[in-house]
Amino acid sequence: MWKRLSVLWSVVRGDARLLWFALRHPLAPRWLKPAVALMALYLLSPVDLLPDTLPVLGLVDDLVLLPLALGFIAKRLPAALRAEYAARVT
Repeated sequence: MWKRLSVLWSVVRGDARLLWFALRHPLAPRWLKPAVALMALYLLSPVDLLPDTLPVLGLVDDLVLLPLALGFIAKRLPAALRAEYAARVT
């Protein structure tokens, strides 16, 4: 269980770093800033798909949807931008 969580955390952290790099890069697509803003708004918003008043399910939607959204956005970045980020990281 902990191994799976640590792998998930490393993937999410890598995608978050890629998005942070992409937000400041001149090759970033125009849709990137609104997409990241909407994702942050969903995280901070009191309106969720499953209300947070449910003991476990309220947090599960945030723990599932946000990593999926991070990965979805990161995969749609231009290949040149992702390659430059990969070259900079290694």
